[in-house]
Amino acid sequence: MTDLKHKALFIDRDGIINEDTGYPHKPEHIRFRPEIFDLCRSAQEKGYLLIVITNQAGVAKGKFPEKDVQALNDWMTDQFKSRGINIAAFYYCPHHKDGVVPEYTRVCNCRKPNPGMVEQALRYFPIDINKSLVIGDKASDRIEMPGLRSIIVKSKYTGDLFDVEDIARIIDYL
Repeated sequence: MTDLKHKALFIDRDGIINEDTGYPHKPEHIRFRPEIFDLCRSAQEKGYLLIVITNQAGVAKGKFPEKDVQALNDWMTDQFKSRGINIAAFYYCPHHKDGVVPEYTRVCNCRKPNPGMVEQALRYFPIDINKSLVIGDKASDRIEMPGLRSIIVKSKYTGDLFDVEDIARIIDYL
């Protein structure tokens, strides 16, 4: 019997897919990291499902509405698709404990490093968590889930606590 579960590459958005310009929420705010398409293409060729997981505290902080996150995710999906890359899903957390929008102001299980967004993906996709990988650019991108490996890329947020110097090095881990 063959294993029907997929391995997944869980990808942080701001800082990994695109430059972290401070609460980007419209297509005109997005500057894709040049190496992201090569990484995703390589992962896809190696059988990984590509799933974006992103904290979007700007919603809770009143910087932009949730519909902007959804529209940007749809636009980004199309940008990847036009390059032959399939993003299986986008999951995002609009919550933050210090928010100003009451319906989004709370501590939740979906805000990274909590595993809520990965758990959502596990409910929808047959994923082997032990063969999967998370990539991010902050310590909070290390998802707290047994069996799930995380790789943190050096950024302005990491200091000396990173695993790889740049996104291109992640291909070695696939």
